[in-house]
Amino acid sequence: MELIMDEKPIPIQFWGGRGWVITLDINVLIVEKVSGVFKVKVDTEDEVRLQRRWLRWRLETSEEESISLPGIKRAQRKSLKLIIRFLPYVPQIDKAKEWKLRVRSGIDNSINLGRWIPRELRDGWESERARTGLLSLLSQENLESCLSDEQRDALNFASTDLVELTSNANSEIMESELVGQRHFFDLIEKSPLTDEQARAVICFDNRVQLLAAAGSGKTSVMVARAAYAVEKEFIQPSRILLLAFNRAAAEELQERVRNRFRAAGIESFGVQASTFHALGMKIIGKATGKKPTVAPWLDEASSRRKILEIVTELSEDDETFRYNWDLFRLIYPDAPAEPQSSDYDAYDKGSKQSGYLSASGDIVKSEGERKIADFLFFNMIPFQYEAKYSVSLSDSKYGQYRPDFYYPDIKVWHEHWALGKDGKPPASFLRYRDSMDWKKAAHQKYGTTLLESTWYDVIYGKGIPDLAKQLSQLGLEGTWSPDRTPESRWYQAMDREQLAGFVRTFMSHVKSNSWTEDDLAGRVDAELLGLDNYRTQLFLSIYWPIHRAWQRHLAAEEYIDFEDMLVEATKLCESGAYESPFDLILVDEFQDVSQARARLLSGLLKPPGRYLLAVGDDWQSINRFAGADVSIMTDFGRWFGEGPRMAITTTFRSPEPISMPARDFVLKNPKQLTKEVTATRTGDGPGIQVIRTTNPADEVVRLVERLGRSLERGAIKSLSGRDVSVDILGRYNFQKDLVPKQMPKGIVVRFRTVHKSKGSEADFIIVPGMTIGKYGFPSHIEDDPLLKLALPQPEVFDFAEERRLFYVALTRARQSVYLLTEEGNISPFITELLKAGAIARDYGGDAPMRVCTECGIGTLKVQRGAGGSFLGCSRFPACTYTESW
Repeated sequence: MELIMDEKPIPIQFWGGRGWVITLDINVLIVEKVSGVFKVKVDTEDEVRLQRRWLRWRLETSEEESISLPGIKRAQRKSLKLIIRFLPYVPQIDKAKEWKLRVRSGIDNSINLGRWIPRELRDGWESERARTGLLSLLSQENLESCLSDEQRDALNFASTDLVELTSNANSEIMESELVGQRHFFDLIEKSPLTDEQARAVICFDNRVQLLAAAGSGKTSVMVARAAYAVEKEFIQPSRILLLAFNRAAAEELQERVRNRFRAAGIESFGVQASTFHALGMKIIGKATGKKPTVAPWLDEASSRRKILEIVTELSEDDETFRYNWDLFRLIYPDAPAEPQSSDYDAYDKGSKQSGYLSASGDIVKSEGERKIADFLFFNMIPFQYEAKYSVSLSDSKYGQYRPDFYYPDIKVWHEHWALGKDGKPPASFLRYRDSMDWKKAAHQKYGTTLLESTWYDVIYGKGIPDLAKQLSQLGLEGTWSPDRTPESRWYQAMDREQLAGFVRTFMSHVKSNSWTEDDLAGRVDAELLGLDNYRTQLFLSIYWPIHRAWQRHLAAEEYIDFEDMLVEATKLCESGAYESPFDLILVDEFQDVSQARARLLSGLLKPPGRYLLAVGDDWQSINRFAGADVSIMTDFGRWFGEGPRMAITTTFRSPEPISMPARDFVLKNPKQLTKEVTATRTGDGPGIQVIRTTNPADEVVRLVERLGRSLERGAIKSLSGRDVSVDILGRYNFQKDLVPKQMPKGIVVRFRTVHKSKGSEADFIIVPGMTIGKYGFPSHIEDDPLLKLALPQPEVFDFAEERRLFYVALTRARQSVYLLTEEGNISPFITELLKAGAIARDYGGDAPMRVCTECGIGTLKVQRGAGGSFLGCSRFPACTYTESW
């Protein structure tokens, strides 16, 4: 008797005392008796049972049929029960064989073609296995005893780990292609591809994220991958798209594709290189039949001017808007995180106390007091800071009482308490409550009027409006004068252009994320961002009128801006109104992708069988002002689906004394993706050098002349084979005035902002303005917590983008970097490099640079006092550490 089902139905016969035959056909039992032929379909074990009834064995079905099997023997009963248990699984066993054949054939075919097995194919196999329930077969006891060797192998294969199986196959494909396609990899670019680059080309998965170190040849990988896809006949040329962020980069990519494909004998006709914006216009034009017109005022400088034009219009029509605009700019340009701070910017020689310089010229003790003093100053309200109290209270325990503010016109005193949101002072403020009680008791005892405010209410709450209201009730009315000239020339307020730039940055993120007014209001109310405060509401009160006016200007002239263009193009992709013709998309500078770009890209990749190579370096994400969101790169899988994350880490540009300190510097932010960096050159000179100077323009001239003399005597040479190149990389555009009027022979000096320098390189890099402050490096202008409202995943690391910007500046150099700073005002970035031992040389100081022993942030400099020279911290007055010299 045969129990095994394999390729064909095999009859199984049981002879009883009176004669009957059972034939097995797939999952049907055919019982032939003298009385007739009975067919019993077995889909589950519960449908058919072999039961003993009235001294006879019978087949009983769920449909209450009963077929007697007279004379059936014990061995026959055992076999028949096993057949009944086995029959429901016959179709699944067949599916297991088919599934195994498809998987094995797919893997073998990929190996033979040398084509990477993509995740989408593997996921399809996984889905089919889950859909057909193959894994459930493995839980059936004794089932294997009913199977042939082929069936048993198929069933066992159903439990295979597809991730491991395809991973092993892809490893085999990778190693085979590295050898078999070596000729292609050697010729496709001017220089042979490294193994890292070649592996990134071969890994032809649906979603591949490629982390590219600065100067590692990412463009070579993009061009080679497109050529590889055409050469191997994976993708037709017309279905390949390369995306860049500006027209120049897109044109360079197109030319590179044309030249390198031709050199390799590969057809490039149809391969497209485009910007996101040009693509968005094409999508809208094709789907709607009307190509949009881009507003002519969307570059950084023009958009700021447009914002200011709108502000002028709104100010003329709405006095409240004008007041709120200037109030935010002058009083609320920043928001300190805590009442206890030592980030002072002024020093009072009389009291020998450090503090904050206010518009009135007073040096006050806290940011809250500065906001009060500034508000009073710009409201033309007379006040005295820390005037002597009208009653002498000096005793053995307390000195003479000096309240924070005094309003002589109404003879009212004002105390500003260092209390946080919880109503408590900082833990380090010992006996602060006792002091508060003593001061309040004095006013009560002597009948003087006391106004009170707290640090939290002034910085985040309605402390300033409440103060104005109280003063008004006491008869002291202010006259708002936002154009009043500060008493000290050292005082700096946020100017109108800075605020316009911040508004445009905020707008880019709001529009990219399609946030509505209600959306942002909901995010504020949720308090998850810690932004439910007066300052936030004040900003939104000026932002939304500007936003709405911006949209009106676009509509009136039938223009579209870049954010709206990308959002509209995305909607057309997602709705099916536009069907993407691209199977392979390669994106350059992926770290600068905005939310709008990411959604458009996701829409293009929505159909099955699409491939994405996202090439970028999150360490170089520096375009937040233009809507870039680095979290798209760090959270790549959530946006586009999981896939391999690879890296090309060999830099051909910066030598090790620059590339390694730069790497360590940027990785101080734990949110940055970690990768190794290997330099092909160890460097034959000092990598990072610091020059302390009070006249950066003269210093640049001297430095360029020194390089010219070094070139003449052969001490330096150009690594590009042309003139020695020197790039001055400014944090701000106004630093372009540092370019010398005359150049030594063989030296070319150019100016770029650091933002515009990405993708460029030079033999020598000069970074001016490495100081502290709003126009220092790091800049304090753009790191406003309000951006958290517009960013789905805001950054929390201090100066996160400024740190990446400095990394970009350092890694433009082929030979050396010169950092220009000012004694006594040295950038904390320089201090950090100094502590890490990354500064090779420093010039211009009376003593070698050393990190301050006390604060660990500033550097020590030579100072001269009545008792002679000494070393003091460069952060003075924030840090007052000194030592002898």
